[in-house]
Amino acid sequence: MNGQHGRHDERVDYLFDTDLKIVQSSRFFPFSLDSVLLARFVYVPIQKGKLVDLCAGNGVIPFLLSQRTKGQITGVEIQPEVCALAQRGAALNHLEARVTFLRADAKQIDEKIGRGSCDVVTCNPPYFTTNAARDVKLNHHLAIARHEVLIALQDVLAVGGRLLKYGGKMALVHRPERLADLIEGFRAQGVEPKRMQYVHPYRHKPANMVLVEGTKGGRPGLSVLPPIIVYHQDGTYTEDVLPKS
Repeated sequence: MNGQHGRHDERVDYLFDTDLKIVQSSRFFPFSLDSVLLARFVYVPIQKGKLVDLCAGNGVIPFLLSQRTKGQITGVEIQPEVCALAQRGAALNHLEARVTFLRADAKQIDEKIGRGSCDVVTCNPPYFTTNAARDVKLNHHLAIARHEVLIALQDVLAVGGRLLKYGGKMALVHRPERLADLIEGFRAQGVEPKRMQYVHPYRHKPANMVLVEGTKGGRPGLSVLPPIIVYHQDGTYTEDVLPKS
């Protein structure tokens, strides 16, 4: 994933196992496997559609989704410096016609994008509450990415529910200890949880991530998919993460 260097604190990396490029900075939270897994997990319409990624960071999920759909993808990121990295990444990948990044507060983005207009909403939100904000004094940008400083889980679910059209899909990745909050929050927005998948670092370790997808106006009935195991015992990625070509 290493690439060429740009500005003094930036670099251009290849995005996981793809030919896509991502602009990263040592000042900001780097992309991680949870975003990659979410971009693979979520349902997307292949030929067309309107997709929105909240808390988009430097664009990982929109770029990966662009390989799965011909629809229009919008990434929403509140930090101007991080949004600028995503916009530069879109240009590097020649995706400006299909992938757009808005520097905006996701909590009100439905007013700009349009309520009930989206086929898909994704988000890799901050995982930790402000009470657990151990990074706040170390790095403001890290704090925003990791902790609910500017947006909380219920805010993400609320705006996602407003953005979705009937039958649209919303998918999030989060920590298993927040699963009850996720399911309750989905349903509060009229989004029925339909698919779920746990992610385990090693086969015999407890899950440290969970992927959940819901359908706006969907009928009750939750499918739990086989778990994703990230690493072999020797620390190399499994076929769940790096499928055999």
